[in-house]
Amino acid sequence: MGTKNGPYNSDFPAGTKVRVKSRDFLSGFKRTWKLHNPLTDIQLTYAGRVASVAEVGYYQGGDELYVLTDILGVWHESCLELPEA
Repeated sequence: MGTKNGPYNSDFPAGTKVRVKSRDFLSGFKRTWKLHNPLTDIQLTYAGRVASVAEVGYYQGGDELYVLTDILGVWHESCLELPEA
């Protein structure tokens, strides 16, 4: 939840370019995450892809949830990173 900016303050505002983390990371997250908005198998295929943030939402408690352009699913903040310059 809001690693950089705290709860209810988006780490990646709409329009920000982000990269989906590695397949290994996503697989581990999928295996261990037991709460809201679990990752789907289809989402694992997007590992390493770069996209723009289309929408930011928040789960109760402040967890950031992202919708990306041209990539299916709802993404947790911890599954995304800034692409290398």
